Amino acid sequence: MNFARINGTLLHYRLHGPKGAPALVFVNSLGTDARIWDTVIEQLAGRYRCLSYDKRGHGISDAPAGEYSLDDHLDDLEGLLDAAELDRAVLVGVSVGGIIAQGFALRAPERVAGLVLCCTAPRMGDAAMWEARIDTARTRGLAPLADAIMERWFSPGFRADRPVELAGWRNLFLRTDPHGYANTCATLRDTDLTDAIAAIAAPTLVVAGDADLAAPVDLVRNCLAIPGARLDILAATGHIPSIEQPDLLAGRIGDFLKEVGHG
Repeated sequence: MNFARINGTLLHYRLHGPKGAPALVFVNSLGTDARIWDTVIEQLAGRYRCLSYDKRGHGISDAPAGEYSLDDHLDDLEGLLDAAELDRAVLVGVSVGGIIAQGFALRAPERVAGLVLCCTAPRMGDAAMWEARIDTARTRGLAPLADAIMERWFSPGFRADRPVELAGWRNLFLRTDPHGYANTCATLRDTDLTDAIAAIAAPTLVVAGDADLAAPVDLVRNCLAIPGARLDILAATGHIPSIEQPDLLAGRIGDFLKEVGHG
């Protein structure tokens, strides 16, 4: 395991794959950590330098006090790229991780060779929804949210056929720092990149799950405002395709990397 202190915040990150190879950076979703990408990274690390990390408020990274802005997350990502000696990468982000990826492509386009945006949008949810989520997390913890979140994360087939895995991912969610979770909900409450993403120049693959209740396909289509972006809809897949369909997602990412000449 690797750690870096970025602007006072301790961040946990992991590196796989040959040093000097074309880089991929994986950004996790709300209420998860870097482990959601493990099976995808296993299939790509033979050819690519893969960085995954626990964003602030999650996993074994610090959970600083105070609400997190998108710029906080972008500062973290920029610092981690420097710590890992990665000048340029394709960013692969899911949910809020996809928003962070979009924001970073706007801030530092010279460092972004491409985007894979999974189950995300330039704006997700509304202020009232996030305020309610923040209040619950801060006052009652994450347990009251867990069952509804599992329904939003995973397809009906996954929940019915893979109960042991479902229980494990539920545990992962419940072990997230509730204040770090609430502070990241504030990022989602306050971020709207709808009018900005038309300026993104990076080649972009947009991935949606047809059973995603957190980011339905029609919401994900808003990412197609990025010039040249194309949409790939995965069947029988919920909000975190790297868990439900890792082989399929790794294949789609690999094909995209070949198309854009990244390794």
